[in-house]
Amino acid sequence: MDARVSELFGSTSGHGSGGSQGPASNHRPGNGSGVASKKAGAKNRKARARFPRNFKPSNHTPYLPPEAEEGNIEYKLKLVNPTQNRFEHLATQMKWRLQEGRGEAVYQIGVEDNGMLVGLSEEDMRASLKTLHRLAEKVGADIAVLREREVDYDADVPRKIAEVLIRKVPDDQQFLDLRVAVLGNVDSGKSTLLGVLTQGELDNGRGRARLNLFRHLHEIQTGRTSSISFEILGFNSKGEVVNYSESRTAEEICESASKMITFIDLAGHHKYLKTTIFGLTSYCPDFAMLVVSANTGIAGTTREHLGIAMALKVPIFIVISKVDLCTRATVERTLRQLERVLKQPGCNKVPMVVSSTDDAVTAAQQFAQSPNITPIFTLSSVTGESLDMLKVFFNIIPPLSNSKEQEELMQQLTEFQVDEIYTVPEVGTVVGGTLYSGICREGDHLVVGPTELGQFHKLTVGSIQRNRSACRVLRAGQAATLALGNFDRSLLRKGMVMVSPEMDPTICWMFEAEIVLLFHAKTFHKGFQVTVHIGNVRQTATVEAVYGKEELRTGEKAVVLFKFIKHPEYLKVGAKVLFREGVTKGIGHVTNLQAISHHHHHFQGQDEKA
Repeated sequence: MDARVSELFGSTSGHGSGGSQGPASNHRPGNGSGVASKKAGAKNRKARARFPRNFKPSNHTPYLPPEAEEGNIEYKLKLVNPTQNRFEHLATQMKWRLQEGRGEAVYQIGVEDNGMLVGLSEEDMRASLKTLHRLAEKVGADIAVLREREVDYDADVPRKIAEVLIRKVPDDQQFLDLRVAVLGNVDSGKSTLLGVLTQGELDNGRGRARLNLFRHLHEIQTGRTSSISFEILGFNSKGEVVNYSESRTAEEICESASKMITFIDLAGHHKYLKTTIFGLTSYCPDFAMLVVSANTGIAGTTREHLGIAMALKVPIFIVISKVDLCTRATVERTLRQLERVLKQPGCNKVPMVVSSTDDAVTAAQQFAQSPNITPIFTLSSVTGESLDMLKVFFNIIPPLSNSKEQEELMQQLTEFQVDEIYTVPEVGTVVGGTLYSGICREGDHLVVGPTELGQFHKLTVGSIQRNRSACRVLRAGQAATLALGNFDRSLLRKGMVMVSPEMDPTICWMFEAEIVLLFHAKTFHKGFQVTVHIGNVRQTATVEAVYGKEELRTGEKAVVLFKFIKHPEYLKVGAKVLFREGVTKGIGHVTNLQAISHHHHHFQGQDEKA
């Protein structure tokens, strides 16, 4: 991000989408921006000719980076009474920006395409927002002004710029769905925080909010709900929170929300570490929220959870909870401790403490743009202090993959990763998981495997549910449960994939991976057994060879050949690998697969029987 922008806005504003500044107390808008914009002056001299005649740029004119063609950020100087033709053009442009942001776009009003913050008079701003309203209505979206501020030139009339969030009203349940893995040590207040966010009522300090969650947990254990959605928080197209506070059902939340945050509450206790790792590798969360209790600081599994999220390259933000229980000094101490850990050479993160709504907007945009930024919230689930900032953050945070990447994945052959298996009365066998690529519809014919012999079985997809409501089309990247009717449950296990019959899946007993040994008590050598996690695959494997070395010590790198013990698996080159055994831990990626020969023959043989 440009130095000049950060200087101007106090806290830089991501996506090249400024219009923000840090807490108002820092400096008056416009002050301190002279230095920043002198550098920019030279670059933008040519562009200045296009400004209104009475507009004289001074040395204090601030800039944003020039507008990008791609992405969901649009700069507009003003939108006052456009002609019909221009209106149509603007609507098409808005559709494009919404598509780029998968249903969300941000408009900067009062900003030239080259990034100069010209600002508008009160009257022009009102008229421009009115036009924006009409445009949004035409394309089936709602608008919410995120923030407005004055740009202080040497002008007689105050001028303003505004940052506006535009979000599509959902059609056919294609709401934007972001998955957030919730990490943190036992007793850090994870479940209570989720209870408060999703139930909309504060905690009584003795865990009442958490009990609300447990009511849903038992629903999950009976298998009546989508296995993946542990807790959901919705935002409607106007950016308002939609949760259980109005005694809504999950289906109603899905229907009225155009953006859903699905929280995957992962176990904090050390003995459940494998469940936590499975949650992070197989549910493909977009982000991870690490909850740290203000009074205990970094304790127990906190460092480990942070390490695992980083190893899997899941962008992480931090919530310091329970600030009502301790003094300001204790909270500050926990903050310093976290900042120290984040800045360590291994982490290389840039901590960003959020202390106002404005910061929260900036943090959300920065976070999605640069994986190094780590927003930190300090809040209380009892007093509700700073809870709104976290909600603003969730409301604005954009999806990581843009529409283009999703389009490309959707054009590939169907591949669904099986994470959970149930038997539901009157429905039969049900599998929960994530559609990795392609598109999946009711009635599709797929094959599932590999079995212990490396074979695949034919099956037909029955009904599909996303977040507990029926869904006709499942698109790449979405999580859902699929009903398979009377398909024999005993043929299924976690870690299998359901793929298009045309796919020629690579099945292997043995694979090579380039690994780094994170921690090992003694030495790591041939014959050693570890539990390997690769996506939704979790199985014990033996180290068959360590190439070029007799043994490995903590911190060393090598290519290792692993062999699965129980059954062959479907793997891809490049997939992330995590392995552990007792205190031994390592990460890496798959570099080579030793495919089973003749597996194609097995596959067709199985077809004839089916």
